[in-house]
Amino acid sequence: MSVVKPSLFWNIFNADEKLIKCNICERNCTIKPGMTGFCGNYLNVNGELYNIGYGLISAIEPRPIEIKPLFHYYPGSWSLTFSSWSCNFKCPWCQNYHLSMVKPREEYSLKLEPRDLVFKAIEYEQDGLCASFNEPCIQPEFLIDVGYEARNYKLYLSIVTNGYMTKSVLEKLIEAGYTGFSIDIKGCPETYRKYLGANPEIIYRNAKYIIDNSCHVEMVYLVIPRVNDWEDCYKWIIEKHVEYLGLETPLHINRYYPAYRFNEPPTPIDKLIEIRDYAKREGLEYVYIGNTIYEEYQDTVCPKCGKVLITRRGYSLVDYRLTSENKCPKCGHKIPIFGEPRLKYK
Repeated sequence: MSVVKPSLFWNIFNADEKLIKCNICERNCTIKPGMTGFCGNYLNVNGELYNIGYGLISAIEPRPIEIKPLFHYYPGSWSLTFSSWSCNFKCPWCQNYHLSMVKPREEYSLKLEPRDLVFKAIEYEQDGLCASFNEPCIQPEFLIDVGYEARNYKLYLSIVTNGYMTKSVLEKLIEAGYTGFSIDIKGCPETYRKYLGANPEIIYRNAKYIIDNSCHVEMVYLVIPRVNDWEDCYKWIIEKHVEYLGLETPLHINRYYPAYRFNEPPTPIDKLIEIRDYAKREGLEYVYIGNTIYEEYQDTVCPKCGKVLITRRGYSLVDYRLTSENKCPKCGHKIPIFGEPRLKYK
């Protein structure tokens, strides 16, 4: 595999041994010469770090923004969704394991420069771009270059992520124009210790940083039996959501189905409703249930007067009743919406 681009995020760990510390995600891999880190995207070449997955696209397709899920971000819009290879987590229930569990391979990839990707979005008449499917933020150099290119054409920029990037990467992504973040919270500390070897407080730290920098966050909690579904676990998640992100940040409570190396049965619907009801009692204003046939749980309801304001079916808007100022037409309560809606159904 050819070395493609110098990395922007690293420092020397041991000059004599030419050891490098990678500063892209919070694993902070220490990499020996000739070796790669956990995700396989970065190679130590004689004491310098190079991105060997730059521009190697594993999947690309137009998708509605609601499928991310992002319900309060450019509602009704479409984004050209793309992915690279590998991940900094190894979730045994991963639905996209054919992308996230594979190291970058040029022979299996569509090779695109950032400008090529932006021109494809324009060609397909997309409203924006979304990095998704695997963990996008292990490719910050490519995302940053895409961001600066896309801004010339007024395309929005969004990311579906596990949220485990360093603050330095996050800062540069926001500077490059990324404003929408769908962030997975995979459980409580026990879940992260057992399955991921990570610290979930970092995810909330990063989500808060995004909000504090005037960008948009929606949290996604995939409820998995015996992994993150017991009462103390979901109460911890709701508590941290309130503490770090406040009551207006949307929370998506999604149903798990067996995938990859995990064979637990699908999450009971009653469990999803139980968690939703608890979150609502704790004051969360926008709580959704996804990955089920009960699509009424995807509607946006005014937290003040109870009026149904946005109706979604099949990841599409079928009714949008907010005023031009994003207020409830019945009581005037302001609903947090980032970006102009695209009401293509009218």
